[in-house]
Amino acid sequence: MRKKALVTGASAGIGLATARMLARNGFDVIITGRRRQRLENLGQELEQEYDVSVFILVFDIRHRDEVENAWNTLPEEWKQVDVLVNNAGLAAGLDYIYEGDVEDWETMIDTNIKGLLYISRLIMPVMKERRQGHIVNLSSIAGKEVYQRGNIYCATKHAVEAITKGMRIDLLPYNVKVSSVSPGMVETEFSVVRFKGDEQKAKSVYQGLEPLRAEDIADIIEFIITRPAHVNINDVLVMPTAQANSFYVHREQD
Repeated sequence: MRKKALVTGASAGIGLATARMLARNGFDVIITGRRRQRLENLGQELEQEYDVSVFILVFDIRHRDEVENAWNTLPEEWKQVDVLVNNAGLAAGLDYIYEGDVEDWETMIDTNIKGLLYISRLIMPVMKERRQGHIVNLSSIAGKEVYQRGNIYCATKHAVEAITKGMRIDLLPYNVKVSSVSPGMVETEFSVVRFKGDEQKAKSVYQGLEPLRAEDIADIIEFIITRPAHVNINDVLVMPTAQANSFYVHREQD
């Protein structure tokens, strides 16, 4: 029987690249997200390209009832998840905290923190019972450092760091691995979402440098989940060569 993996936010970016990587490694994959057509297209691609099985769950991870209802549609054999990749996350806005949009705050908190917890709460007991499994949480350099106007987004990723450590401690007696990946600048839909569809503004974030790609992060997740049973990678902090930390970026002049 093939191992099974679940990837949240699999319709684009890092989640999509990770789903492809898992299928390439022979996993049957549960792909989740809000955009059904994208998920269906990806599912068809993975099944044809890699001869694996794909199960699609469409829900908004911010809403616990949607997450639980979707999970309950899974056949029992699909609930035996070996690898959970908590990828779904976003930034909304880039405001000084005293000018912050409260709806943006709630969107980030509900997605990046509560959504991660909702899906993990369903899968962790299965892993605990089976005494095996691996959870990989997508964190960020924003979980290590706070940058100007990053306030609430940084707070949510700091929370992911704390939750990851808490998971690792609490699941330690049950042979369940817990890891995180903390990227710097990755060019995906991230900045387009942050700037609410302003593609020109989003492109300016990466102007004059070569950012990380979604596939770079998927490669790192592949390394993490393919270590021997006695090895756990706690955290990987990865930056593009042109970025030293949250503050210092080298941009080539035109």
